Amino acid sequence: MYCLQAVIATESVLRELAGSITEASIVPLGQHLWLLPMTDALFDTVAAAGAPELDGKAPAGFDRLLTACSETGPVAYVEAEYFGGAGTQTAQVWDAGKTVLGPLFLAEGEPSPTSGTPISQALRRLGAAKGDHVDEFSAVGLGRHRDTDDWLSPRNQPRPDEHAT
Repeated sequence: MYCLQAVIATESVLRELAGSITEASIVPLGQHLWLLPMTDALFDTVAAAGAPELDGKAPAGFDRLLTACSETGPVAYVEAEYFGGAGTQTAQVWDAGKTVLGPLFLAEGEPSPTSGTPISQALRRLGAAKGDHVDEFSAVGLGRHRDTDDWLSPRNQPRPDEHAT
């Protein structure tokens, strides 16, 4: 099983988003991108009662935070859920205070578009390149962990010289 709910951007953008939220931790990916795992504690902290929900499983009102954060640089919210090779993906990117990509959805059983999966398209919009990898998802190292919470385990953190390129 693979399950991911996260925000992806450069380190400086995610540090601004995380700000003083003690439940927020960011971890490095490859290609100068970082990941903010959407843990249950973070979800509960940023959810705004009565606010409209983003598509997928994002907390209500989270799009306001992402819109504001995108004034500093592009930011993506991504979700993926797979079991036995079948699953779904969702992605959306904000930049300069506006949605610039998505929301994109890939439903279970639906073939990937020729432009790539929603998450790969979002990563591309953030500046990732697939290089010799199968796609941008692989190129930045999103396959390193199978569950959102695993990104926060100290034993799973890469050493600085182990970042995916």
